[in-house]
Amino acid sequence: MKSKFIGTAILILGLVSLPVGVLTASGSSNPKAVSTGPFLSTLGAPTPLASTVPSNGDVNPYGVAIVTKSVGNLVAGSTLVSNFNDRANVQGTGMTIVEVSPSKHVSVFATITNHTTGFKCPGGIGLTTALNILPGGWVIVGSIGAGPHGTLPNAKPAGCLIVVNNRGVVKTVWSNPLLNGPWDMAAVVKGSTAQLYVSDVMPLTRSLTIPRISENCEVVRVNVQLKGEQTPNINSYAVLAKALSCRPDKASFVLGPTGIAIAANGTAYVAETLANEIFSIPLASTRTTPIVVSQNIYSRGGVLRNPLGLAMAPNGDVLALNASNGNIVEINATGKQVASKILVRNGGGALFGLSVTPNGRSLQFVNDIANTLEVAIG
Repeated sequence: MKSKFIGTAILILGLVSLPVGVLTASGSSNPKAVSTGPFLSTLGAPTPLASTVPSNGDVNPYGVAIVTKSVGNLVAGSTLVSNFNDRANVQGTGMTIVEVSPSKHVSVFATITNHTTGFKCPGGIGLTTALNILPGGWVIVGSIGAGPHGTLPNAKPAGCLIVVNNRGVVKTVWSNPLLNGPWDMAAVVKGSTAQLYVSDVMPLTRSLTIPRISENCEVVRVNVQLKGEQTPNINSYAVLAKALSCRPDKASFVLGPTGIAIAANGTAYVAETLANEIFSIPLASTRTTPIVVSQNIYSRGGVLRNPLGLAMAPNGDVLALNASNGNIVEINATGKQVASKILVRNGGGALFGLSVTPNGRSLQFVNDIANTLEVAIG
C-alpha cells in the first residue's frame, strides 16, 4: 500500500483537550451551533464496516459520500467510496466507485474508463477524494489519471469532474483550465443550483525526480445548474484562493490543498497540507475575487500534522484528518484545537476522506492502509 505521508509525528494518545490554536476574525464556524463540548468526545473507538476492494482489485480508497435518499442504484444509508489505485497499487489508475450498504454489503456502483464511457478526461482516470452526491442521485467525482508508470499526467489541464447518474452511468465530463487536478470537493445545494468547491493540486512543475514546491494551485467554486432527470451543467466558475503550495511526490502522487468544509454561515475551510494549516474563505458562496490566504489563517501547527480531509461537526467545529499520524483534530469557531483522537494507530498515510453521518452521531472515514471503510459511533 502506498503511503501518502511517512514521517515523524507526535502521537496523541486517546482524546485530550488542547489549548492551542490560532484565532482569526474570519475563521468562524456556524454561529447558530451551540457547542456542549468536543464532538470527538462523543465517539467510540473506530470499527471497520467493510472492505472497499471491488472484484477488479482497485485499492486506495479516497472519497466518501453518504447516500441520503434512495434513487436508482443508490440506497439511502449506503456510502459511496472512490478508489484511486488499481490492483497493482499504481496511483492515479483506480476506476471504481463502490457502494457499501447499511448491511455492509459491497457492490460496484460505477466503473469508469476513458475507453468505455465515450467521454475523455484529460490525463485519464484515477478517482480522487472529490466525491459528492447531488439531488436526483447525480454523483460527481474528480479524476487525475497517472501517466506512464504512475507519473503525473502531461495533460494541461490535467483531470476533470465526471458526472455519473444514479445508475452508475457516466453522462458527461467537465473539463476546464480551472479544474487542474481536482483533488477534493465540497458541495452546497440551494434549490435548483449547487455550488461545488474544488481544490486543485496539479502544479506546473511535473517532475517527480526533482520535486519542487509550486505556488500556483487554487480553490475554485463551480456553479452548477440542476435540471432534474436531465444532466446538470456548469453555469460559471470563480477562483476563491490561489498561490497555494503544491508539489509532485513519489509516495503521495501529489501534495497540495485538499479537504474543504463549508460552515452554515457560508465560510469555507480549506486544508493546505504542505503548509500544515487550515485557512478560511469568508462569503465563499458569493465572492468573485480570491482571498489573501495569509490574512485568513484559521488554525496552524499545534497537533495538526499535514491536514487532509475536512468535515463540519454537528456542533459547528471543523474536523481535520492528519496525514502523518492517523489522528483526527477538532477545531472550534475561534480556531482553537480543542480535541484530538486516534482513528488509525501509527496511521501515517491511512486517512483521506471522511463524512459525518446524517444523524450527526457518527463519523465514517476510509483507512487507506487496510482498504476499509470504518465508522466511529457516538
